[in-house]
Amino acid sequence: MRDHRDSHPWRLGPRGRWLFDATLTLGLLVTGFLGHLTAEEPLAALLTAAQVAPLWFRRAHPSAVFAVVAMTSAAQASVHDMPIFGQLAFPIATYSVARWGPRPHGVAALLVGYIGSVVAAWSWIGGLGAPTVTLDAVVPYVVSIGAIVTAAWALGFAAQQRERFVTSLVARAEQAERIAEREVELAARDERSRIAREMHDVVAHGLSVIVVQADGARYAAAKDPDVAVGTLATISATGRESLTEMRRLLGLLRDGDTGVAPQPGLDDVRHLVDEARAAGMQVEADLPEEAPDVPDGVGLAAYRIVQESLTNVRKHAGPRASVALRVAVGRAVEVEVRDDGRGAAAASDGRGLGVTGMRERAAVHGGTLEAGPAPGGGFVVSARLPL
Repeated sequence: MRDHRDSHPWRLGPRGRWLFDATLTLGLLVTGFLGHLTAEEPLAALLTAAQVAPLWFRRAHPSAVFAVVAMTSAAQASVHDMPIFGQLAFPIATYSVARWGPRPHGVAALLVGYIGSVVAAWSWIGGLGAPTVTLDAVVPYVVSIGAIVTAAWALGFAAQQRERFVTSLVARAEQAERIAEREVELAARDERSRIAREMHDVVAHGLSVIVVQADGARYAAAKDPDVAVGTLATISATGRESLTEMRRLLGLLRDGDTGVAPQPGLDDVRHLVDEARAAGMQVEADLPEEAPDVPDGVGLAAYRIVQESLTNVRKHAGPRASVALRVAVGRAVEVEVRDDGRGAAAASDGRGLGVTGMRERAAVHGGTLEAGPAPGGGFVVSARLPL
């Protein structure tokens, strides 16, 4: 089975995320803190540390980290009227809440950022020594800071959407693979069931003919050896045919070409009739003069239904039962096998799968099959296989 991880897009693992966050947080903290201390700005250094340090927890608690950074930035506006290095923490916190936080929290962070851009612009203009704070002076700062906040929020929002989309694609791919594996498993199970039905039909039919012929040969050998010789020849031919079909079915379990004969079809029903008559069964057959062209699967199903029905007659109908067989082809292949044997009085061990197998064959091709004792005695099997 293919490893699901091979189909996943590349992402940072837990160790990679930890290293990235450590590098980002410590890099900003050390650079900003030491930079402001070097410039003899201890207050700015402390504010920078307060704004940058919470970024370490931005993945696990993005909303809380943004709230701390925003409050620290608001406090800065009242105690320090100049931009500081820690100001970089605000767009990073905005990105984080848009990336990993709930969507309403991301929208709220964007609005807080816009309000903060106005407050920061107003504070910084005064700190930079402007004689008066005018609207013309404030607007460029507000637009610039607002653009930075918007870009950070948009990147976080887009990353969140991409992750959701990629996650859904991965889930669908895994589901499709599971479905495909399940379909393969079901197909294999269906194939095993089909082969089991084929084996049942081949073995049951072949052995029933052999048993009937062997019993007849045993009784005839004492009075007429010539009859025994002909019967033994029929037994031999039936055994060879059964072995050929079994080899073909067993070949389906192997890879490659089996090198055996094709499956029987509707035109092979005549052979079943001749075989049954040779075994001593009285069979009246109403078959098409020329074998019609029907799909291979339908032809095989009809053949197997006739084969199993004749096998059941040998096993259950009694020694002198006669059979009326009718096969007609129109919009559907219609098969009827009727005998005048024991019918409902026939003994059964309840373990046979013949009728069940015939029904399954008919159902596979959208057809129906009815089997049961006939009025007045005997047993009838009637099947209809649509074309």
